[in-house]
Amino acid sequence: MTVRDELIAAFHATQAFKWDPDKGFKLASGLMSPFYVDCRTLMAFPHARHLVAHLAYEATKELRIDCLGGLEIGAISIATSISDFAYAAVPRREWRTFFVRKQPKDHGLGRLLEGVVTSGDRALIVDDVLTSGGSVLKAIVAARAAGLQVQDVLVIVDRKEQDGLARIEQERVRVRSLLTIDDLMQGRRPTT
Repeated sequence: MTVRDELIAAFHATQAFKWDPDKGFKLASGLMSPFYVDCRTLMAFPHARHLVAHLAYEATKELRIDCLGGLEIGAISIATSISDFAYAAVPRREWRTFFVRKQPKDHGLGRLLEGVVTSGDRALIVDDVLTSGGSVLKAIVAARAAGLQVQDVLVIVDRKEQDGLARIEQERVRVRSLLTIDDLMQGRRPTT
């Protein structure tokens, strides 16, 4: 079994993927979808985090990046897992992590972007699920406003809905996905 196949199996074993073609699930956008992809549940399991990190590292190891991150909360465990995997890899890569707050803090330094980054750093934006692309776009805008160079995005699952991929590519950014909704649907029956 490949690492990719193991990740697909992990989505099902952890119940992080559900399919209900009759009732569906309400998305953050307010729209309904027959699929529910819950990467926060998936990333709660060490084995699943390792699989995500392994596949993500293989998909991005040729990129010239200095840091990786995305919108809180979902991107924090993803970025940290990938960064840790890359640090243990040969050759070792020290990819720092950051995250983008949904709103700037109203105290302290009032930052929107938290982490150790420097203007000019090459950043990889990570996210759990790509649907409309809204959270990825917000992270891209915030990272670029902080002086980071953003040319690449990595998501765990591309739902292939709401033109998310096209919206991100309009920002001159390449998108890599570890899986698509089609991968999670292969041979599945409703799981409500």
